Amino acid sequence: MNLLAIETATNLVGAALVTGDHAAERSHQGGRRHAESLAPAIEEVCALSGITVREVEAVAVDIGPGLFTGLRVGVATAKALAQGLGVGVLGVLSLDILAAGAVELAGLAVPTTVVSVVDARRGEVFVATYDFEAADGAVADPADPDAVRRGPPELLTPETLATTLAEDDPGSGRRVLVVGDGAVRYLDQLSLVAHPDLGLAAEVSSPSPVTLGRLATRRLASGWEAGPALDLVPDYRREADARINWEQRNPPTAGAPR
Repeated sequence: MNLLAIETATNLVGAALVTGDHAAERSHQGGRRHAESLAPAIEEVCALSGITVREVEAVAVDIGPGLFTGLRVGVATAKALAQGLGVGVLGVLSLDILAAGAVELAGLAVPTTVVSVVDARRGEVFVATYDFEAADGAVADPADPDAVRRGPPELLTPETLATTLAEDDPGSGRRVLVVGDGAVRYLDQLSLVAHPDLGLAAEVSSPSPVTLGRLATRRLASGWEAGPALDLVPDYRREADARINWEQRNPPTAGAPR
């Protein structure tokens, strides 16, 4: 299958094309230039793979949580491509992609808890926690992050996250990895907690397009369905900053409709 993966949830903007065992990836630190950077990345991965966009058989996209504008660009592009090509599209959580990337890089020699942290701006972070067990053999596939996520993503302050990490006893022999750009931004606060390993935070700071592509390919092979483009929606987890700013400047009066 030729699967195109689109990543725009954070400052990193990119695409990957996964075709069987081969994967091509191009990404750029967008600096909020998601719309300008995404189309060239898609063109580059198609050229590297030697196929045209018309040969794409499925599209996967990071649906968040993450940057509001970035998610709109990525999801809109994925929907337009999927609808134009007549193929299905699979949405994947940014925090799942970070967890999969941490496992790809660190391996599962011991039971591992991954805490994915995406910078939500406004002094907050999006967080999800995953409990992976050690792989049975060096080549064993890790569990899908969706199957080992403790619960839905949460919107927390860095202080609350640090407190949660301090109170969560991982148990003997379990490694705790904290990754994502939220962990990088609030590294000073999180590093005060004794047991989490923050050493991979910078290396796995943004969801990787190729990790997204591989995870989506595994999900489709295991029975997940790529749905119609019109059904795809971003997972913002909160209102856009523009609306928050407006409501802070113009608080609703009692009894007025929101």
